Amino acid sequence: MNRRDAITRLAAVGAAVAAPAWAQASRIILGQSAAFTGPAAQLGIQMNAGAKLYFDHLNASGGINGQRVEIRTLDDGYEPDRCKANTEKFIKEEVLALFGYVGTPTCLAALPLINEAKIPLFGPFTGAEALRDPFSKWVFHLRASYYDETGLIVKQLTELGLKKIAVFYQNDAYGKAGLEGVRRALKPLGLEPVALGTVERNTVNVAQAVSEIVAKSPDTVVQISAYKSCAAFIREARKAGYGGTFYNVSFVGTQALADELGKEGNGVMISQVMPFPFSTTTPISREYTDAVTKAGGNFKPNYSSMEGYLAAKVLAEGLRRAGKNLNRESLVTALESINNGDFGGFHVKFGGRDHVASKFVDLSMLTEDGRVKR
Repeated sequence: MNRRDAITRLAAVGAAVAAPAWAQASRIILGQSAAFTGPAAQLGIQMNAGAKLYFDHLNASGGINGQRVEIRTLDDGYEPDRCKANTEKFIKEEVLALFGYVGTPTCLAALPLINEAKIPLFGPFTGAEALRDPFSKWVFHLRASYYDETGLIVKQLTELGLKKIAVFYQNDAYGKAGLEGVRRALKPLGLEPVALGTVERNTVNVAQAVSEIVAKSPDTVVQISAYKSCAAFIREARKAGYGGTFYNVSFVGTQALADELGKEGNGVMISQVMPFPFSTTTPISREYTDAVTKAGGNFKPNYSSMEGYLAAKVLAEGLRRAGKNLNRESLVTALESINNGDFGGFHVKFGGRDHVASKFVDLSMLTEDGRVKR
């Protein structure tokens, strides 16, 4: 090797080392901070499993312009400080984008870092308004908001004549966002929640909340928490003699709640922001259930992994549109160009000042045998 060749090769090695992770030729690197252990673990596990299901298929088909898409995961245990530290690590590693973060308090802890580093966050598993307003150029929401979900819940309840509505909520930004959604929906009707009860994040200490809410004999309890605490509340409220109904928002983790409750889940209602993942009624449901079947093993369809799958599918379209000159700015521009996207019957509309893709909300119910029906 002559001196010129040696210098050229050393320069190439130095450039590869200096290049950010997302600029390296063979891979597109995403970072996901979520709960993979602890009382909310199933939310992160299932969100990631659905996304990996899609990206594995994509990579097997050649990836994006020949590049494989890889998700690096860090466990935050659904704790804001850990999510903030994970985000700092991803930024330092220079991943292209953040993906599928799980939870309102965790996402809010990461948001200042996201805006400062100018790194996209796509498809966070939260419907909190605080992540949507004020607008951030760097955050893209696939799902409808908690205001949309609680609005539908209150509409159905009040149309049925059930106006004594209590709220059991997690004592943090997530729970308070859901509570505000219920209050906003009730206000035009001249109504207020008849009782409130709280639980601390990552705990199941529900005794006081049960006592305060059951004493008011509400027609229904709207729950804004994760699956373990909601299941604990339902069990204890029924032991205390409560015979009303329970409604949850989608973040509860539908299959996780069903698994926690077993037969006790019969009749529990949950609002949903994703297509029904247990049938072939829409093209995206068929595609997803086919992918689950092909994956085999213990993989079973559920709403949380459907959300991960669909988020991965929409992000992949943005990566394609960004072309070969892929970087964070070009990804944002490409995603904003998806202003009339049909992803198998799930419609996505982004724009330059609108990063909320959908307002789709539906209702589902748990059955005695642990299934979910519409």
